[in-house]
Amino acid sequence: MSRFGGKPPIGRDRVRLSTTEKQAAVAAAKDQKPEFDNDKLLNLLRSAKSELQGMRLIHMHLSLLRDKDPSSQMIVRTIIQELASKASYLQSFNISNGDVIILYKGLKLTGVTDVCQKVEQIFLAKTTLTGANPYKEFSLYSIMELALNFINVIRFIEELQANETGDHSNETKPPITLEEMAKLERSMQMFDLSPFLFNQAIANIGRNAEEDMAYFELYISIKLLQERLCPDYDITANKWLFNYFTANLDQSVLRALNHGLSFMRGRRIGININLSTVISTGFVKFDERLPLDFRGQVVLEISKGDLIENLSLFNEVVEFAQDRRYQIAVDGLNPFWVTNFDLEYLNADYAKIFWSNDMLEMDPTFEKYFIERIQEQDRCKFILARCDSVSSLVYAHKVGITMVQGRAVDNILRKGVSVREAIAHAKVA
Repeated sequence: MSRFGGKPPIGRDRVRLSTTEKQAAVAAAKDQKPEFDNDKLLNLLRSAKSELQGMRLIHMHLSLLRDKDPSSQMIVRTIIQELASKASYLQSFNISNGDVIILYKGLKLTGVTDVCQKVEQIFLAKTTLTGANPYKEFSLYSIMELALNFINVIRFIEELQANETGDHSNETKPPITLEEMAKLERSMQMFDLSPFLFNQAIANIGRNAEEDMAYFELYISIKLLQERLCPDYDITANKWLFNYFTANLDQSVLRALNHGLSFMRGRRIGININLSTVISTGFVKFDERLPLDFRGQVVLEISKGDLIENLSLFNEVVEFAQDRRYQIAVDGLNPFWVTNFDLEYLNADYAKIFWSNDMLEMDPTFEKYFIERIQEQDRCKFILARCDSVSSLVYAHKVGITMVQGRAVDNILRKGVSVREAIAHAKVA
């Protein structure tokens, strides 16, 4: 006889469910997804402006654990609360893939690192990682300056959501039409571009450099902007319309910078810009409003294609730049163009070469000539950009390029390490 005396225990429902009803209930439970903070975090990142300055981010890559634990996110958030009482701001977000992202201000890096290492030890004592994290690090956690890595975080969340909803943004889109470009132009006049304005460091690796950073390149993420304002069309497919778009984008960027450069105070900055923009009234207004402490601290980055198509205009811009104390960088070069451009004659202050793994396999005779051309330049300084590996940084050092830029540089700086020291260590190792 049942110990319940034939009566259902207190708190139990007397109603019996049929098999069909049970199956429906199970299906409904499966369809009911837990609430995650993806949208909440994205909205915060897109709306925040000056509030991002000084804010750091911790990304706990729990989705990379080989053996998943449903309580992982709760465990992390509980441990992270140790920091809450010391922080001026701290907020945690559960991400739909199982990760946890924490935004914070006002904490010492050593204290944050200690807590993150504690979390890592707890989980890796039980299991292992399945691979590198989205920032190409073999670590359960990443700590980074949010202002410098804003685009990477937004891209991570958006790609995650696209995969979950089956939205494959890599599918071919039709080229943008003239009518759609007109709509995009009107939207940009009213749109706040500041959440899409990012900066990336150009680091000095030369022995005699006085500062660790040469300057910070300011740029708009066109891919991110397209996804927000024109998701159904490819704005890069039509070269003429794309050039028209970038000219309008230049004006929008100048207007945004006119409203304040305080977030870059004390730093030399670089601006990607069309030659036609430099001689426009919009740039004249920008120049008039440029704060005194930024005079002589702005680099105008001109693409190689723009220079070739408008050489006489480039010479005018150089003359104007010298008069108004701007510096000139020629962007988008490769070894071929370095050996065929007379950069001294062009009065370029910087020349930016895009890294490619093919550079490791150059013909020895051509590479020797390439290195000689670099060493011959007295005035022009070379930057190896788009560095995505340690080998690219070591190569820059080998051929006498004294500045580097790219994801590999960002990853090193996030760890609080000097790029020079990282290259020296890589060479020894």
